[in-house]
Amino acid sequence: MHKYTHIAWPCCLALGVMKAIIFDMDGVLVDTMPSHFQAMRTAVAEIAKIDLKERTFYMLEGMPIMEMARKILDLEANEISKGVTNLGTLAEKISMRKKEIFMEMKQIPEPFSGVKELIFECRRSCLKAVVTGSSKQELDTIIENNFGPNVFNVAINGDEFEGKGKPNPAAYLAALSRLGVPSTNALIVENAPLGVQAARRAGVKCIVVLNSSPLPASDFSESIENENYIFKDMDAVKGFLKKWCAADES
Repeated sequence: MHKYTHIAWPCCLALGVMKAIIFDMDGVLVDTMPSHFQAMRTAVAEIAKIDLKERTFYMLEGMPIMEMARKILDLEANEISKGVTNLGTLAEKISMRKKEIFMEMKQIPEPFSGVKELIFECRRSCLKAVVTGSSKQELDTIIENNFGPNVFNVAINGDEFEGKGKPNPAAYLAALSRLGVPSTNALIVENAPLGVQAARRAGVKCIVVLNSSPLPASDFSESIENENYIFKDMDAVKGFLKKWCAADES
């Protein structure tokens, strides 16, 4: 039994009008991505002597840490010492060090402006899920500290889908299944190109909220179906989401 899984408001579901918003967590609900970047940048510099570029990191956001580390090594192969032959081992060391550094930061994540208002105002009009590649411990802490219990109908963490990070749609497909809604009645809120690709593979409409991401809208041009679905921040998208929840058709 998943801690946050409970399908509420059966009367609305029976009428066939209930919709669902599926939120990515890091970079969408809470402002954690700059810290994740700094932790990965430090780990990559320490272990592989590579200066990780901000854009590279954000373009790979959503991958499991180990997979991301390997991809960074592949992209920066010319900068790695010729004596290194096992990039998998190097990637594992980077992954472990990144986790250590992030934990040492002892960050207390804060929601972006407008997030709490949106979540609680849509409480009765939409089912809500949060899907993240972060650990169950991180997810539980963020939900309990910022939103409290019973706010999200479904919460999925990265421990459940180890090795199946974005653009793999597995986590989003699981969210749809646990919510009990068809893909046409769901909307995914993302902040990363790989996340948008995962949403498309799951067959779910997706919008982008940039928030603290340094990526320009052009970096989503190949993955997002409409540039009008790219928003500057959560304050800018609140009205859109409230209307989407209230509408009779998805």
